[in-house]
Amino acid sequence: MIELSIADGVAEIVLNAPYKLNALDEAGLRELDGAYDAAAAAASAGNVRALLIRGEGRAFCAGRDIAWVDGANDDARRYLEGLLTPLLRKMAAFPAPTFAAAQGACLGVGLGLLIATDVVYVAENAKFGSPFGNLGATLDSGGHWLFTETLGAHRTLDLIYTSELISGADAVAAGLFSRAKPAGELLDFTRAAAAKAAAGPTQAFNASKTLVAAIRQKRLGLWDAVGHENEAQVALSATADYAEGFAAFTAKRKPEFRGQ
Repeated sequence: MIELSIADGVAEIVLNAPYKLNALDEAGLRELDGAYDAAAAAASAGNVRALLIRGEGRAFCAGRDIAWVDGANDDARRYLEGLLTPLLRKMAAFPAPTFAAAQGACLGVGLGLLIATDVVYVAENAKFGSPFGNLGATLDSGGHWLFTETLGAHRTLDLIYTSELISGADAVAAGLFSRAKPAGELLDFTRAAAAKAAAGPTQAFNASKTLVAAIRQKRLGLWDAVGHENEAQVALSATADYAEGFAAFTAKRKPEFRGQ
């Protein structure tokens, strides 16, 4: 169900179960966890400098595969805290820029995978929301945080109470994700962005990734954020890519970054 390929510095992870809209059961989550481990190992070896995750078929990921779940005996804690949350943390901490191309249904776990990805491009007809009310359950995988952070409390609870789904175009307009593209252009656009990042100064990108996470999670004020930026810049000034960037600027040529 989960496929990993690596080419030209980009790891591409594919959710490939289109017959069930790429819904993830426990085995699928373990496979995905293993794919991120393999990609991270390749990143440590210098062979991966960006990652792209996508879903095959009509949907990115319709959520948890509950076809065989007995709601009367479901161990929700084991599923969420034992499997899902550690995977999402691992995705968010991936040691290189990460990108997602998301089309169709992006619900539940599928939404969580996007929240844990650095840059998310969506198809204009993608679908987001909280259909959990139909199951007697609540939104999980970080959905409450994303919606409340971006949409505010009233709109978040509106989506939850009504089970209304919003389109990719509306999600981007509301600031939930980065850009919306026609479905037929989405994958090529995302692959190009990932390739560009892989050819860039990935240590500098990772510094920004860490800074943005700190600003969001610690609610840093301006001058605390500036202090973090200063420390990051001092560390980067000792890297080969920093020297290359300045040398290329002076020589008026394109820099050749190596992620070092």
